[in-house]
Amino acid sequence: MPHSQLRIVIVGHVDHGKSTLIGRLLNDTGSLPDGKVEQVREMSRKRGMPFEWAFVMDALQAERDQGITIDTTQIHFKTKQRPYVIIDAPGHTEFLKNMVTGASQADAALLVIDADEGALEQSRRHAFLLHLLGVRQVAVVVNKMDKVEFSSHRYEAVAQEIKDYLAELGLQPKAVIPVSARNGDNIVSRSEQAEWYLGPTVIEQLDAFRPQQTSPDQPLRLPLQDVYKPDDRRILAGRIESGRLRVGDTLHFSPTGASAKVVSIEAWNHPETVLSAQAGQSIGITLDKRIFAERGHLAHHQSDAPTLAHRLSVRLFWLVSDPLVVGKTYTLKIATAEHRVTVEQVTAVINVEDLSSTPGKAVRRNEVAEVVLRSRSPIALDLASELPRTGRGALIDGNDVVGGCLVVEIEDAAAANITEVSHTVSLEERAQANGHKGGVIWLTGLSGAGKSTLAMALERALFDRGWQTFVLDGDNVRNGLNAGLGFSSDDRAENIRRVAETAKLFADAGMVVIASLISPLKADRARARVIGGERFHEVHVAANLATCEERDPKGLYKKARAGEIAEFTGISAPYEAPDQPELLIDTDALSRSEALAQLLDYVDETLGKNSLKSEKELTYVI
Repeated sequence: MPHSQLRIVIVGHVDHGKSTLIGRLLNDTGSLPDGKVEQVREMSRKRGMPFEWAFVMDALQAERDQGITIDTTQIHFKTKQRPYVIIDAPGHTEFLKNMVTGASQADAALLVIDADEGALEQSRRHAFLLHLLGVRQVAVVVNKMDKVEFSSHRYEAVAQEIKDYLAELGLQPKAVIPVSARNGDNIVSRSEQAEWYLGPTVIEQLDAFRPQQTSPDQPLRLPLQDVYKPDDRRILAGRIESGRLRVGDTLHFSPTGASAKVVSIEAWNHPETVLSAQAGQSIGITLDKRIFAERGHLAHHQSDAPTLAHRLSVRLFWLVSDPLVVGKTYTLKIATAEHRVTVEQVTAVINVEDLSSTPGKAVRRNEVAEVVLRSRSPIALDLASELPRTGRGALIDGNDVVGGCLVVEIEDAAAANITEVSHTVSLEERAQANGHKGGVIWLTGLSGAGKSTLAMALERALFDRGWQTFVLDGDNVRNGLNAGLGFSSDDRAENIRRVAETAKLFADAGMVVIASLISPLKADRARARVIGGERFHEVHVAANLATCEERDPKGLYKKARAGEIAEFTGISAPYEAPDQPELLIDTDALSRSEALAQLLDYVDETLGKNSLKSEKELTYVI
């Protein structure tokens, strides 16, 4: 019975015969369409060139014109054991980016080396990339043995050279195979010219490889790819990268901290009820309650949670001509999540030839380096050595992949030297003394919806009752606490985070802090909720855009319509309304006094004297 499909990547220096090897593999396994060899012979004759097996698999006319492979191509073939997909990764240094794309999908790799030239710098670079991308099943093909008259001594020298290099990377090749791809020696059948070689042929070694297995016994990692709403259900879809889950499991979602139980597992083209799923399966799940969850969030069990980090060390391979420099910001993509990260430090630049390292301030194309990255948003991730699927990523600049990386250390140097001091005044004591609980009333809504008006009216009403209260207004904090921030997406997210942290401190002090900010993005408000914990109360101050624009208390809509304000919420930037706020106040339908009364009733009920309970019930998770 045939085994499951295996994905292999074939890498090597541009002149070491990689494409010839692929063409020969396809021919000698009977995988070529009828007439393909004759077509290549005729093409070679018309060009006045000798027959080249490399032309068999050239999918693009541009590749034939340039004489080099310039794209990542997938080629299918079969042996008696299993079907294969060859991910042909370019060998030319200009196209290493595509090689990264190909190798990241592979179960195993063939590293092609010219018997005469040996392991050149680019061969070593490709070997390092295989290590960096987590490809652990590697075989070396020593090609063009006919050029060295099938010398066993030359083969042994090249084999030892590459074995020693791979060993320094922690890789041990499954085989080192002497071949002549042009003539078919040791590809499918054994070569009479290398009777001294007793190892497998290329095909025998391919059949000995095994598809990547992700153990279901590892911690659960389910990165969300999307959320679908086919009917009244919300289906959270993704591929389980490690571990397993069952119906009834309580899942936690990082970085928000939300949790819910799995009600059902939805599998495509699977008529029977699915009660469990494990690593490698693409599934959908429904939950017992509506939580904020979106692409990039990571589902896991509470007992084996990923690390949430703002600072991490990575080993990266740089792919483009513009160097990586300290202080520049890129997008880090891990699984389905994307985070803006800034280069804080280049710890070391690694010499690919001998793996020595030196300090540096920049990383240039084709260099490998140890780099420290810092993110404003918390990143849910694992060490690559423990869970490669959520510990391996790519750096993106604009729309271009500029580097591949492994997470080698998760750290926070500042936190390492900080020890949190416990207060001697408990939350219960503060609540009893004040006559109310501390809390964060987070007012969100469009500009002109009435947030600031409501916030200030609530502050006045609570103060007149003797409550400890204060308003954090979006415009006011921009003049002080966040005066140094601009209005980029990163700065706006940081503005929300700082206000949320400040509001938490007010709530810790027993006060009712009223935060009045547009805070248009669900993700930013979700992070604020994580910071505030159970004392966070989201209040949607709702009004339709026409009403807000008619009110326009600050004249901002008029400026936005005139093009004087870029990325203005409601006009040229989106507002993502809360799905399930603790309170919805419709200022289209309610007068100011009615809206205030509704808000006061809610604050009384949740934070007032009647809500004061035992010390145990007042112990909040922040």
